[in-house]
Amino acid sequence: MSEITKEQYEALFLEMNPGYFERDYVKAIPEDEPASEMMLDLDDFDENIYSKSFGDEVTFGYYEGDIDKLKEDVARVVPHWTQFFGEDSRVYCAFVNGELASFCQIQDFGEHMVGDSKWKIGGPGCVGTLPEYRNRGLGLSMVKNVAKILCDEHYDHSYIHYTYETAWYGKLGYKTFVSWNGKGFVEE
Repeated sequence: MSEITKEQYEALFLEMNPGYFERDYVKAIPEDEPASEMMLDLDDFDENIYSKSFGDEVTFGYYEGDIDKLKEDVARVVPHWTQFFGEDSRVYCAFVNGELASFCQIQDFGEHMVGDSKWKIGGPGCVGTLPEYRNRGLGLSMVKNVAKILCDEHYDHSYIHYTYETAWYGKLGYKTFVSWNGKGFVEE
């Protein structure tokens, strides 16, 4: 694969998020608080890069419960994310004793030409862990499982949109490809 330039990554971001910098909530992002977009080349994904052991009380899988209950739990983490969860959402979770502990959507961002390659891009979105289950490794283990699912489904890249948690995702090999604030792209 050829080396991808900053300009090509910026063009990819704008193709995946048309009109992004015209949105009022994006314009409100302070200059001194840039957000990041991250990517993981799934050819380089190492399932052993992060490993956490859990007892039998912890399981991972797709959410199959009541959507209103899921939205209540999502609202406990980030209230405005509830709008992104519906009956057709593909939601992957960590459960503790059968109770929802951590959640994320598995999103399909389509196929895009980047340089001389076509990339099939998916990724976890709206990643959250309920307060009482934090700092146990559930969320990162869940995101690692989603990367494996994307590999199995023949995606080329896993994409993290609009994050400030670059060190956390970096533990799985994700790398920042662009950063931005309310005025547009910024130098890293």
